[in-house]
Amino acid sequence: MKQEVASFLDYVAHSPTVFQATQQACDMLDAAGFTRLSEHEAWEILPGGRYYVTRNRSALVAFAVPENGFTHCQIVASHGDSPTFKLKAHAEGEAAGAYIRLDVEPYGGMIMSTWFDRPLSIAGRALVREDGRLVTRLIDLDRDAALIPNMPIHFNRDINSGYSYNPQTDMLPLFGGKDAKGALAAEIAAKAGAKEEDVVACDLFLYNRTPASVWGANEEFFSCPRIDDLECAYTSLAAFIAAPAAGHVNVCAVFDNEEVGSLSKQGADSTLLGDVLTRALCALGLSDAQIRAALASSFMVSADNAHAQHPNHGEYADPDNCPYMNEGVVIKFNANQRYATDGRSCAIFRAVCENAGVPTQVMSNRSDLPGGSTLGSISDTLVPVSTVDIGLPQLAMHSSWETAGVQDYEFLIRAMTEYFGSAL
Repeated sequence: MKQEVASFLDYVAHSPTVFQATQQACDMLDAAGFTRLSEHEAWEILPGGRYYVTRNRSALVAFAVPENGFTHCQIVASHGDSPTFKLKAHAEGEAAGAYIRLDVEPYGGMIMSTWFDRPLSIAGRALVREDGRLVTRLIDLDRDAALIPNMPIHFNRDINSGYSYNPQTDMLPLFGGKDAKGALAAEIAAKAGAKEEDVVACDLFLYNRTPASVWGANEEFFSCPRIDDLECAYTSLAAFIAAPAAGHVNVCAVFDNEEVGSLSKQGADSTLLGDVLTRALCALGLSDAQIRAALASSFMVSADNAHAQHPNHGEYADPDNCPYMNEGVVIKFNANQRYATDGRSCAIFRAVCENAGVPTQVMSNRSDLPGGSTLGSISDTLVPVSTVDIGLPQLAMHSSWETAGVQDYEFLIRAMTEYFGSAL
């Protein structure tokens, strides 16, 4: 079963941060003949054309226009960011008179204990001064460069009784001996192909270097970093590229900053999706009233992974509304609109899955546990379309090392291909 997820695991391995994940998505779109548009320029959109836009190099919206007219848009939205640690502007610091450690701060809500004693590296982007202008260089040290060491149990007898980690003192990675001062800045400049003094600023993050694994009695599970939400982002994009647009505009959006609330210029709580759709439909000659009518008839799948029933802690799930790995795509419900699914959107998406021969499951949190949220309800406030929240079941969400089912990956590819390929 390894071959079924091989392309995804390769995507993850080359997407240590949201910047590399977005660049890989752009490369996939370029290879498929999509035209890249700039928000800073006027757009010429033609029937039968396929286009994409990026914002901040960390989010994108791609769309495909049918040859012979359309009535609405069919959208899939996911996100490319994951919980991690971001390096502060002055990251290198001396410690204990003998080490160089890195000053970092948490990005998103991660399980901190999973970051200890693992090989870590550093990736992101650098802004470099070149010929009087700033250019972006993607950075990946691509080596085992740092590690966050645990305290030995001899000094912390409470470590197995529940311990509250302090990110300012417990989570700072060791980078080198005291003679390593300045080594990180030099390595970043070398990776950027620039002099140190020409590296003006950076957005750099830690990432887990442990190689992905397909495992289980029948190789039915796989584990790697950043399954949430690169699994949905990758499967949606792959299906979007492969599917023809007929009778509707296909749209694939991958936002940034979902893990910190989506409130950014490149997040779901921004104008990005609305700007792209409005500009594209306007360039196709639609009036304001026609654009509003097309959007009112549109549909969105908000794709972000779901919590699978835990093998050791079933008490945290609602007993009648909990999903299992390798048993199908999950439709997520919440009465308080943490998820955007309603009866109508559920029925529509379930029919799509039935046509594709894909099983579905449902998930609602326990009524006394609020659970998480995702981007569907956030995006709906800015682009109000009928929306279903879905995902694939996984374990250890927000760990630095997550687990999901091989069969579910294939299920979502089939469901998304059906969704993009048939008009609702």
